[in-house]
Amino acid sequence: MLKPTVGPIMGHTTTNHARIFLRGELQDNALAFAGVRYRRQGEAHWSRGEFVKLTRLRDMADVIALNELASDTEYEYQAGWFSPMSPVHTVETVQELPLQWPREIYRFRTRSSKTTTPRAYVVGSCRYLRMTAGIASAPKRGDRIFASIADLTQQVDPPVSAMLMTGDQIYVDDLNLVAPDREYKEILNKYRAAFSQPNISRLMSNLPTYMILDDHEIEDNWPANKSKADAYLYKNAIAAYELYQASHSPAHELLTNGQINRKLERYWYQFTDGDIEWFVTDSRTRRNLSADDRRILDEEQEQTLLKWLIHSPARVKFVVTSVMFYPDRKRHGDDAWKAFPEQRLRLLETIRTHRIKNVIFVSGDVHGSLTSRLTHSANPDFEVHTVVSSPLCNSKLLPYAKASTFILDQPLAQTAAGDYRHELTSQVVSEDNFAHLIVDGEQVQVNYHDRDGKRLQTVNIPLH
Repeated sequence: MLKPTVGPIMGHTTTNHARIFLRGELQDNALAFAGVRYRRQGEAHWSRGEFVKLTRLRDMADVIALNELASDTEYEYQAGWFSPMSPVHTVETVQELPLQWPREIYRFRTRSSKTTTPRAYVVGSCRYLRMTAGIASAPKRGDRIFASIADLTQQVDPPVSAMLMTGDQIYVDDLNLVAPDREYKEILNKYRAAFSQPNISRLMSNLPTYMILDDHEIEDNWPANKSKADAYLYKNAIAAYELYQASHSPAHELLTNGQINRKLERYWYQFTDGDIEWFVTDSRTRRNLSADDRRILDEEQEQTLLKWLIHSPARVKFVVTSVMFYPDRKRHGDDAWKAFPEQRLRLLETIRTHRIKNVIFVSGDVHGSLTSRLTHSANPDFEVHTVVSSPLCNSKLLPYAKASTFILDQPLAQTAAGDYRHELTSQVVSEDNFAHLIVDGEQVQVNYHDRDGKRLQTVNIPLH
């Protein structure tokens, strides 16, 4: 067996289930299979291999589901791909072959079922890896921060449950003015290059990673900048996104037979970690820009989000929206929630009138990191927080956000019932960085680290 050409990437992981993405290669149109075998850490014997047939239609990549795992348990696994000598092999028959597995051993941990256990997460967005003629032109710069994240995850307690990548994991449009990529093959090359750099590859092979797209997975400020000719670009960009980012996420439902449903209805999804729940929104592809019904989330997604906010028993509710929920930018804010004030107000009024506690919006996009607090003039018990983490790696062509970037001297919204007022609760980080979140019984601690892992600042968000 050969090492994966991309991956393995640990995807959605629960107390008893895990998803692993990996890619092989096409060789002379021969049959190809990818496989994973695993064992509890410390055990001598490996499980039987779990295999999947690789196809050109899916860029020789796929996701393998592991089921009936034990909760809160460290596992080791090996992963690889091969082309058998016989052209008549199936997923079932290759299990009987005497395979030589790649030597590298990866590790992951299943979720704990204990609701009171402290949890931790890493959050980041906007990873610029400039590509020239299909080759990453400064890969070490674009990959550097992931070595620091990997080092942190190996040292901290509580262990990090997952990494949330909240948008712009790749830049399809990084050379938009010179030679924009539009072909499916070109976009696939970007994903392969971006996800196979050594540090990010090492990190994602051991840490469950959850992703959602933003505009640069398609085109800057999509769909506001959409032209008639862009339907072709969108089709190709979305096909690549579904394959490399959505395929290992909870957006794909698990069937009763333990297999992953290949049909993909939507990109937004939810997942649970003890008494913490995450709702990862698609604030990019379901927008309605018409004047009579402007919305950043489609109606089904909004209604599902509102019902979740009201009825979920989770103690802490994280809502991921790749673009900023608040505060608003003074310039270029029309790509974020600022341009959809009615829908934002509906969410806030639902949280306020139902007295929902411990709602934290998690965003990226702005190439600056911050935390902020939203209150209401007539409701002293109302409080909503936002955590923004961006960028993992900036382009030298783009500025970092500063405190002066945002509108902070006026209410976010004014209604007959009172004003929504906000304030920064942190400094604005204007350099490459990531956020390390620790959730315990009393607070969410937000630690921002620079690309070398040095802690820049700590903010404590009290829980109620």
